[in-house]
Amino acid sequence: MKRTVQRKVILITGCSSGFGFLMAARLAAQGHQVIATMRDISKKDALLVEAEKRGGTSNLAVLALDVTDPKTVRSALSRIREQYGFVDVVINNAGVGMMGFFEDALEEDFRFLFEVNFFGVLNVLREILPVMRQHGKGQIINISSVSAFFGSAGYSTYCSSKWALEGFSESLYLELAPLGIKVNLVEPGSYHTRIFEENSHFVKNFDNKDSFYYKVSQQLKASVEQYMKTLDKDPEEVAELVEQIVEGQRTSFRNVIGFRSNVRYWLLKLMSFESFARRAYKPTY
Repeated sequence: MKRTVQRKVILITGCSSGFGFLMAARLAAQGHQVIATMRDISKKDALLVEAEKRGGTSNLAVLALDVTDPKTVRSALSRIREQYGFVDVVINNAGVGMMGFFEDALEEDFRFLFEVNFFGVLNVLREILPVMRQHGKGQIINISSVSAFFGSAGYSTYCSSKWALEGFSESLYLELAPLGIKVNLVEPGSYHTRIFEENSHFVKNFDNKDSFYYKVSQQLKASVEQYMKTLDKDPEEVAELVEQIVEGQRTSFRNVIGFRSNVRYWLLKLMSFESFARRAYKPTY
């Protein structure tokens, strides 16, 4: 049964799979006008089927938008303003993961990840913030990760991109609060989504057998694959949390989701990094 909610116009990036896919379908089913964007528009059919299943088809529009391409961002947001006017909520969800040790990574690996996970967010906000500022209202929800709280061996590319997003979001919160614009962070732990499967990325020399890190890299990959087989957490939890933030049921700036994620977050708060690191995974070379 649908609840009575204040209908909002919501823009979500990265909706072809994962959290974005579920957020778009869920929020549309709750009566919000959702503009779901994705880099490859040919992947929209699965989302349309899911929205129909949930009864939200009439509230869902799908547009092409590549967060790394400012031209497509401007084009998409121009169309959105023409059709819907004001955008109440922007959910910056588009992101990619990457595995591999630093010495196996090229500069282009870091640049690729930052272009999507960090600069992609900036590209969207540069277009949307002037309008929100003129209206004196709006909400920005940045999808981060618990990997923003502590480094992990073999994930320096991903962790650093999410740390950058966290620092940016904290500063943005302080800048925009006096203007009536809300900023929220969502930090999920590990969920079984395509970011660990067909959407996974590896540093350029990950499979280089001459690399000093080759053996431990393959061990890490196998360990993650095994862990994902046992992971039964429902990613719908993240979409539900975002719905609560959009509808004002959750108002905190930082939103860590998942029992293990919260435990690790609070342990890190209570302990020094060195104490925490003694309990973290360390590769055996």
